[in-house]
Formats: sequence, C-alpha cells, structure tokens
Amino acid sequence: MHTELIKRLKNRSAVIGVVGLGYVGQPLFLRYSDIGYKTMGFDIDQEKVDELNNGRSQIEHIPDERIADAINNNFEATTDFARAKECDALILCVPTPLNKHREPDMSFVISTTDMLKPYVTAGHVVSLESTTYPGTTEELLLPRLEENGLKVGESVYLVYSPEREDPGNPDFETRTIPKVVGGHTEACKQVGIALYEQAIDQVVPVSSTKAAELTKLLENIHRAVNIGLVNEMKVVADRMGIDIFEVIDAAKTKPFGFTAYYPGPGLGGHCIPIDPFYLTWKAREYGLHTRFIELSGEVNRAMPEYVVNKLMDGLNDNNKSLRGSKVLVLGIAYKKNVDDMRESPSVEIMELIEAKGAEVAYSDPHVPIFPKMREHSFDLTSVGLTPESLASFDAVVLATDHDKFDFDAIYEHAKLIIDSRGKYRHVNGKVVKA
Repeated sequence: MHTELIKRLKNRSAVIGVVGLGYVGQPLFLRYSDIGYKTMGFDIDQEKVDELNNGRSQIEHIPDERIADAINNNFEATTDFARAKECDALILCVPTPLNKHREPDMSFVISTTDMLKPYVTAGHVVSLESTTYPGTTEELLLPRLEENGLKVGESVYLVYSPEREDPGNPDFETRTIPKVVGGHTEACKQVGIALYEQAIDQVVPVSSTKAAELTKLLENIHRAVNIGLVNEMKVVADRMGIDIFEVIDAAKTKPFGFTAYYPGPGLGGHCIPIDPFYLTWKAREYGLHTRFIELSGEVNRAMPEYVVNKLMDGLNDNNKSLRGSKVLVLGIAYKKNVDDMRESPSVEIMELIEAKGAEVAYSDPHVPIFPKMREHSFDLTSVGLTPESLASFDAVVLATDHDKFDFDAIYEHAKLIIDSRGKYRHVNGKVVKA
C-alpha cells in the first residue's frame, strides 16, 4: 500500500493537508501549492481561515499575493476537520507551549490528533512537525491513529519531521532548509521521504521518530545554552567595564572553533525559550537531571529583570525613580524585522516596568496594535517616533533592534536609552548598556 502512496506523492497527484496555519504551516502549504499539489489548510481559528480564503496572510513577511496564487492553484482553508479524508498527507504544525509549571503542554497535539483520527483512513500519511520531546510521536499519535483498526506501517504511515522555519530570514526559505525525517517503521520513513523530497531540496533521513525529535531539541538547546553563556558573559563584562559586543566582534575573527552568539533582553520565539524544557522534563523519566540546560534557562529567563534593573539605575542617575516615569519600549517582536510576538521578552519587560509603577508604551513598526496573546494583555498601539514623542519619555528601552528604526534620531532626541542589543557603542550619561 505504501508504494501506491509514494507514487501519488512523487507524481504530485496526492492532496496535502496542513494542520495549523501559522508561521510554520503557511510557508509549508505555499511551497506545496507552488509546485503543483492540491493543498488544504486546517485550523480551529475561523477568523484566520476566512482571512486566508480571502487572500490575506496575516503574517507580515508573507505577501497576500502568495496566498492569492495558492487559491488560484486550488488551495482552500477550512475549520471542518472531516475534510481531512480528502487528503493523502496530513502535516501537523500546531503549538507546543509550556504550561505554568514549565512542563510540556501537549493539549494542541492531542486535541488535533483526536479531531483528525476519525477521518484518517488506510493509505494516509500523518507527519508531526511541532517541536516536542522524544517519544511523542510513538506515545501520543500512534495509539490514537490505531484506535479505529489501522496499523501504523502497514495501512497508515506515521512520520516526525521537525519544522525549521526562521521567520524573516532572507537567506533561507522552506525549500532551501534541509528537512530531517524519521518514520515509525521503514515503510513510514520511505513515505516521509517521498512526502518531503518533492518540496525540499535536501531530505535528511534518520533511523526513528525519536531520533528526529531529539535532533530538533539539540538544535535549539545548542542555541539556548550558547545564548545563556554569552548573556552571563555580558553581565560579567558589564561589571568589569568592558563592552561585550566589542569582545564578540574580536573573538569571531577566529576562523575556527568559535561561533558568534549575541546577548539580548531574553529569549523569544516559539523554539529557543521553550524546547530545552521539553528535554529536561522527559529526562526525569529516565532518572536524569539536565543541569547544564536548566542553568542556561535560568540565566536567559533572568534577562528581562536585568534590563529593568539597568533602567532603574539609569533613571536613578538622573535623580528619577521608575515609579511615575514614562517609559517607551522599542521593539516588541521577539526578533528584528518580523511581526512574530511568540515568547517575546519585550512583553515581560513591559509587565515588569508597569508592575513597578511606571507608565509604559511601545513602538514597533511591525506590530501596530498589541495583539491578543495567551498570557499577556496590553491595550496599546504603537507610538510613532518623532522628536517630540521621543523627548516626552523619561527613558526608552531598546528591546528589539528593527532595521526600520532610525537609531541616530533615537539617540538625538531620547533623554535616556537602555540598550539591550548593542546598537550604541557610546559610553556616556545617555546610553546604559543592558
């Protein structure tokens, strides 16, 4: 049976269903649509589905024209999960956040699989792309897919292939980022390779779904640990009166054995702040404590408070308290030049500032209105940057260094700048490095 499915995938007559139409799902269905597959998109958010069906992307770096092209190529978004039976492949791109105890919240994966399973039939391939702990595909998806008498590896095929999207990165797109693929059985792996090799330039097969799951965690833990290290070095360098950015720029001239990572106000995005905790949680099942990973998490989580402490120091030097001050946070997306707000440390900085009695505002050319978030709420819109508006604040906190900001104008008109991104190398009373 899997040979027939592979044939349909290779001749592009298969229908590709993408479940979860966010920063991962949208580029994926666009890629399959571009190369001639009929594609369907599934989401529980009716507003998002309506926007997509009307040719609007809702994601800044994906132009509406791309969505319109997909619609012309028979793409359709829906909230009706029963239509999954019209697909040959179902690719799951749903959130895997942490709960309030910083443990994996698998509710989106479980509920999505439960909604799909009545409509998964013989000959389907199901691929999970959400970042998760090793064992998720076997422990959560496999038994659910087999509830109705299907046998994974014989009548239905199960794959784990971690997403590797980097929103706003002009150097890479879905097609050019190599794709790791692990299957529950050899037949599953072969189907998974056939699913992705049409759309992705390089497919990297691994021996199991667990190996693929751990690959994704290693990639993100590597970044989290190194960012934690350089954030700790930043604190040490600051205490010694040394510019950490100057040190990093010098160190990266070494042509081997060093990779430059940069400090900041904390970690953001869906992956780096969250994924290490998936492994630390699962490792406990094996009696292991991942102290190295947890320590980097502690360092990174402390950065928003470090920035706010630097803000208080800067105001104090100007004979002002944070309470009663007006503070502007520059950039609330988690990284430069995108509108992605997931796990943005800027939001925590805003909450800390407000909790200490200051009046907080923000400016972000990519986020004109503060969005609805699962755990954060501000009734604010982006402040336009003019000489008058900048001068009206007691301090500005540079949290995300978007290229659209005029950093010279900010320097000229702001009274006090708390710089968490190393944009200003000045050492004076106006700039406080954070």
